[in-house]
Amino acid sequence: MSVIRLLVLGAVRQHGRAHGYQVRNDLEFWGAHRWSNAKPGSIYHALKQMAKEGLLLAHETAPSPAGGPPRTEYELTEAGETAYLELLRSALRAHDQRIDVLTCGVGFLVDLPRQEALALLRERVARLEAWREEVGREWLPQDPPAQWGHIGEIMRLWVHHAECDAQWTRGLIERLEQGAYVMAGEGERSVEVLRDGETNPFQ
Repeated sequence: MSVIRLLVLGAVRQHGRAHGYQVRNDLEFWGAHRWSNAKPGSIYHALKQMAKEGLLLAHETAPSPAGGPPRTEYELTEAGETAYLELLRSALRAHDQRIDVLTCGVGFLVDLPRQEALALLRERVARLEAWREEVGREWLPQDPPAQWGHIGEIMRLWVHHAECDAQWTRGLIERLEQGAYVMAGEGERSVEVLRDGETNPFQ
């Protein structure tokens, strides 16, 4: 699961059309450079690579106001929209990925219809419960702890993480069921991006 691809596609999608510096600014505005591998080099590489793959359409624009070379602006193609939504769905249902995958998925959660988001999160809970059951049945030490030593703590950590993760996901499901957030198709909602030229207050 490529977090950087999901982040870049999601940022471009929120603008409709954006150049690399805007995407970089947005990801820093969201703090993604702290919790993911979204560094400047990887952002620009992802933009160029996905344009080659047909997920983004590149537009040459006028030179920048600062007098630099022409900027390239990107927008999602139909294939890019499909890829974005597939990555987003995968991020929300996955139970066995790094925390940056879920963080990214939750960041773009509102791009899905409410019922679809709920279904994905319920699937995630089911996968977490199945994983917790498997660890308890197949891996968790049944013998006295002294016979397993500190390695047994790894299994207990897995169980604890699965239980906490499932509890948090159930809470999000409950909040969505109660109408939290404006989801796709429910009307106008704010878009958390920086306008072109706007200063990032968190830099």
